[in-house]
Amino acid sequence: MRLVIAKCSVDYAGRLTAHLPMAPRLVLIKSDGSVSIHADDRAFKPLNWMNPPCTVREEAFEENGAIARWTVTHGKSGEQLILTINEILHDVSYELGVDPGLQKDGVEAHLQELLAEHITTLGDGWSLVRREYPTAIGPVDILCRDHTRGTVAVEIKRRGDIDGVEQLTRYLELLNRDPLLAPVRGIFAAQEIKPQAKVLANDRGIDCVTLDYDALRGIERDGTLF
Repeated sequence: MRLVIAKCSVDYAGRLTAHLPMAPRLVLIKSDGSVSIHADDRAFKPLNWMNPPCTVREEAFEENGAIARWTVTHGKSGEQLILTINEILHDVSYELGVDPGLQKDGVEAHLQELLAEHITTLGDGWSLVRREYPTAIGPVDILCRDHTRGTVAVEIKRRGDIDGVEQLTRYLELLNRDPLLAPVRGIFAAQEIKPQAKVLANDRGIDCVTLDYDALRGIERDGTLF
């Protein structure tokens, strides 16, 4: 990856046209051929960018204080980003190597913790009974009560499939044998629920809820949790 901080203007030429006036900016050139231009705000979002495949042509250019011009051309569409550079403040390259990818371990546990902490996400008037409620075949992720004081067992997965629905079904069979809890209904909650799992859950009277991990962590995205 190459990181360049430069005083530059940027012109985009393609299906649309766009212009960024001269200012200090960060230019990222990645090994996959992508180029993105960033300001010191907007979180992770670039001001402009070119997805791979693309090529970068650097050439001397002396006009109105400029010292160089970089032309980024998309290999398929022919669209271009043209950077007119007046000054390079920093230019460094790093070999990052092969990225191992995002490690997902612990996401389910964190989802359980967050949902238990904010159980009213499931509905107004809901209350937590216990996390990891014990049964003879293993703990139920969350046991809670809804606004009518009815008992609800919640099984949480990162990706919800048929096996998760089957697991919750077994928990419900045991919990409903307890006269202090019965009747107990189930909620199958996951970041992503497969269509087959939704069909099976619906057939067994189990509600499905899609969890927004970012929203539960308090990160605004679209103003809703589900």
